[in-house]
Amino acid sequence: MSGSISGLQSIMSCKSKTKKLDISLAQWSLHRSLRSGKIDNLDFAKITKEKFGINAIEYVNTFFFEKAKDKAYLAEMRMRAEDIGVSSLLIMCDNEGSLGNPDSDKRNNAVESHYKWHEAAKYLGCHSIRVNAYLANSFNEINVQDYHMTDTYQDQIGFAAEGLRKLTEFGAALNMNTIVENHGGLSSNGSWLAAVVRAVDHPRCGTLPDFGNFLIAEGMMYDRYKGVKELMPYAKAVSAKSNEFDLDGKEINTDYYKMMRIVIESGYNGFIGIEYEGNRLDEISGIIATKELLIKSIENLRY
Repeated sequence: MSGSISGLQSIMSCKSKTKKLDISLAQWSLHRSLRSGKIDNLDFAKITKEKFGINAIEYVNTFFFEKAKDKAYLAEMRMRAEDIGVSSLLIMCDNEGSLGNPDSDKRNNAVESHYKWHEAAKYLGCHSIRVNAYLANSFNEINVQDYHMTDTYQDQIGFAAEGLRKLTEFGAALNMNTIVENHGGLSSNGSWLAAVVRAVDHPRCGTLPDFGNFLIAEGMMYDRYKGVKELMPYAKAVSAKSNEFDLDGKEINTDYYKMMRIVIESGYNGFIGIEYEGNRLDEISGIIATKELLIKSIENLRY
């Protein structure tokens, strides 16, 4: 691990603009250890700092799903992070219903199910919750050959924007952001998701571009570089997805040098969240490899 830079405390100059980028760790990077009980959710902040030298974290709600309203538990989470100087940035929220459901009752229920996560994130000191905007619960639910030629594409912009706007307004009252990730289905179409955020038209609604989540449906992959470029103007967080590395330490699916150039040239000034989900390297090694690649890819950019 590159010990000379803790959490990437480096300043990057982009022509006449100077941007500061820091590294955070997404909790999903340790999902196997958390699910098996090898790691406890309450130890996430400590492990992030001690093992990786990273001072900012991104939670996933499924690892403390029943604790959203448990103030004692949340207080313990907050204390453990604050005591060691680790910042809590956001909660990634899943399994709370579809914000873009065409059924208005189901859509409203999904919106209201997320309210508690805004409140929990606020209590933990986060700036955002990450939500999902698409309808489909699995890639195979989008089974038309060309969804651009159906009503689904345009209709879902309206449904998703309506649900997101309501949730965004709730969060805004708490000074919280509601951000959307490209996370399967229509949301993995960068143009579609950017259109949704524009339709919401609220400064507290943005995106969380993920380097790797561009599988729309079986056999239907969106160009990841095009997608990230389309989503970066609205980004309030960025997810550096990694799966597998070659012998030179490069991620085999994503050109990090190309991707980080897109991120920096967008004017983004914030955290890059490591999200390792590969199988060949163990979780610890995968996180370290991703951090080293991120640092190298940024340091070697020349303007």
